[in-house]
Amino acid sequence: MKLGVVGLPNVGKSTLFNAITSAGAQAANYPFCTIEPNTGVVAVPDERLNVLADMYHPKKVTPASIEFVDIAGLVKGASKGEGLGNKFLSHIRECDAIVHVVRCFDDENIIHVDGSIDPARDMETINLELIFADMETVKKRGDKAEKLVKTGDKKYAEEAALARRLYDHLESGRPARTFPFTKEEKETVRDYFLLTSKPVIYAANIAEDQLSLAPSSIPYVNQVQQAAKDENAEVLVISAQIEEEIAQMDGDEKKEFLEELGIPESGLDRMVQACYRLLGLISFLTAGEDECRAWTIVNGTKAPQAAGKIHTDFERGFIRAEIVPFETLRELGSMNACKEKGLIRSEGKDYVMQDGDVTLFRFNV
Repeated sequence: MKLGVVGLPNVGKSTLFNAITSAGAQAANYPFCTIEPNTGVVAVPDERLNVLADMYHPKKVTPASIEFVDIAGLVKGASKGEGLGNKFLSHIRECDAIVHVVRCFDDENIIHVDGSIDPARDMETINLELIFADMETVKKRGDKAEKLVKTGDKKYAEEAALARRLYDHLESGRPARTFPFTKEEKETVRDYFLLTSKPVIYAANIAEDQLSLAPSSIPYVNQVQQAAKDENAEVLVISAQIEEEIAQMDGDEKKEFLEELGIPESGLDRMVQACYRLLGLISFLTAGEDECRAWTIVNGTKAPQAAGKIHTDFERGFIRAEIVPFETLRELGSMNACKEKGLIRSEGKDYVMQDGDVTLFRFNV
């Protein structure tokens, strides 16, 4: 999973990116990996792996991972190549979802690029740049389909008509993710790689002293929530400043600090959960003396395709999946105890994987 972190200058975007990638590395004992200066890979926090590690004492514990990309270069006119416009847009195209950081705090020492704090305006600035870029893409594809209508192939006439409707939708200032696509139309535009079709989480970045307040009582956050509601996007209220402090702490210290603040989970934990919900993802688990590991799959994935996540041979030669739900395993304390009670299920090719399935795949190649 690859998430692009975007936002205007001085909104706390890079502070949040640095805090989250550091926190993820420390919290899950996962080596922080800088692929390039603006990219970080972090572990997905998963308490279930700790429980499995206590049971199996494996040589290795491997959490699922998320790649965060701190996307720089956005200014007004990015869709026309201003600033680092083209590079900025190409980085977003490669991401599965967007984390859009919006400034929701006052600080006279931190200058806002537009001279005042206005979250709704800031959101619109970035969204319009992405919409402008998508309009250009849709126009090109629509023009191409129009030229091919004369071949007599019905699909080109349908695509040209779809492109016209989609262009009008974008021109009205609405992102592609709010367009009422049919299943077939979604397939048609899949390879358009539209920027505004990507799911978005708006990270409302508040000041440290606002953390104790109810989000609905913070006017700036209200603006973000209202704007996000119009496009069915999720809002995560977070303090980049606090996340930066949390990133420097070890497990116990971090837990105490969060309790003092009255926050059950760090921003990273909540962001990962929000991303999983947004993208419809779940994790299944494998456990043994060599390794305990979490594997990320799309909700609705069947057992053979989940096996293929581990190795293509597992999918090709799939026989069955032996499964016990994590909660059952935790309750009974061992696989042997689950086996004695007949609680390990044998599932075939049509089984749809569930979050937390502790799984052993049987295969023959």
